[in-house]
Amino acid sequence: MAKSKPAKPSRSAKPADLSAPQPYVVIIAGGKGERFWPQSRAARPKHLLPVVGETSLLAQTLERVRGVAPAKNTFVITSAVQAREVARVCRGLIPAANIVAEPAGRDTAAAVGLAAALVGARDPRGVFAVLPADHVIHDTAAYQSDLRAAFAAAGAADVMVTIGIAPTEPATGFGYIQRGGEWGRVGAGKVAKTVYEVKRFVEKPKADVAAEYLKSGDYVWNAGMFVWSVPVVEAAFAAHAPELDAGLAKIRAALKKKQALAAVLKKVYPTLVKISVDYALLEKSTNVVVVPSSFDWDDVGAWPAVAKHFAADAAGNVGRGEVIVEQGGGNLVFSEGGHLVTLLGVDGLVVVHTKDATLVMPKARAQDIKALLAKVALRKDAAKLL
Repeated sequence: MAKSKPAKPSRSAKPADLSAPQPYVVIIAGGKGERFWPQSRAARPKHLLPVVGETSLLAQTLERVRGVAPAKNTFVITSAVQAREVARVCRGLIPAANIVAEPAGRDTAAAVGLAAALVGARDPRGVFAVLPADHVIHDTAAYQSDLRAAFAAAGAADVMVTIGIAPTEPATGFGYIQRGGEWGRVGAGKVAKTVYEVKRFVEKPKADVAAEYLKSGDYVWNAGMFVWSVPVVEAAFAAHAPELDAGLAKIRAALKKKQALAAVLKKVYPTLVKISVDYALLEKSTNVVVVPSSFDWDDVGAWPAVAKHFAADAAGNVGRGEVIVEQGGGNLVFSEGGHLVTLLGVDGLVVVHTKDATLVMPKARAQDIKALLAKVALRKDAAKLL
C-alpha cells in the first residue's frame, strides 16, 4: 500500500556549496544474508563476503566513503554475532572504537537513532549519512559527488535527504520515491546537482504499476541512503516515533555522561520498538528531498544478480573457483577450497559449494531460498550451517 505526505521541505537556509559541512558517515552492517547461503552465514553475511570483487562489500563501502568523510568520522553499526568479523574487516580503515554492536536486531529506525546518538556525542549539530554496507557501486567518483551534494543539502536546511537510484527496469523488489518539483541546487559547475522535493514513498509495487513508474520518469528507487543532521533526525523521532525516541533518549544521555556504551545498549536496546526508518520517519515527514543518483548501483539481492559483474564464457556461464561446464549455458557456479565442480548438460543453475554445504537451484527459484533454509534449521547441526 502506498503512503504519502505532501512535501514541504524547509527553505530556511540557502543551499550551500559542496565543501560544507564536516561530514560523518554511519554504515549499517547487519542482517542475516540468507539469500547468499551457503557462503553467507549469520556471523558472516553478504556484506562480509567478496561477492563481487576481491574484498568484502563492507570493505568496498568503507573505501568508497574515504573521499567524503575522514576515518575518524566513520562508524559501523553491526550485530553482536558479526562484531568480531566486522572488526577484522575494518582494521586499519576506521578506529576500532567506531565499531558499535547492537545487542539485538531492532530494524533500521533504531539503528538510525543509535547513529544520531553516536554522531551527536561528537557534534550536536553534526550532519551524517546512513548507508548500507552491501551494495555494489563501481563509479566511485560519481558516488562521492552525489553524496557530497546530499551533505550540502542537509547542511544547508532542515531537510531529510535521500539518494534515489534511477530505475533501469520495472523492478517489483524495491521501494520507489516519487519526486516532486525542484527544491534547489547545490554545488557549482560540473558538480552542481538539482535536488527535488519528495511527493511520496511507495512500497514494492506490482509489475504493471512498476512499469508505469518507469515510463513516467518521476520515480526513483529507494536504496536506503540517507543524509541528515542530528537535530533534524532527532526532531523527527520526537514527532513521529515518540515511544522509540524515549528509549533512544537513554542512549543519548549515557553517551553525554560518557557511560560505558555496551552496558547501556545491552539494557536499553532490546526494549526499543522494532520498525524500519521508512515507516517510522520518512513516510510521515514533510521535509524530505531527493538527490537523483548519477552512479551505477546494484544491491545484488540474490545469487543470480552476481553473474553480471563477472565475465561469462561463450555460453553465458560464470564460474568462480575450480569449475567446468560442458554442454550447458547460463549457469552461475561458485566453488571454495579448490574443490572441482562440474556441470554437464544443464542450463540456468546456481551452484555454490562450500566446505560443509552445497546449494543447487534454478536461477528462477533464487527468491525461494528461505523455504529451503527453514528445513536446514531443523537439523541438529543447524547452528553451524546457518
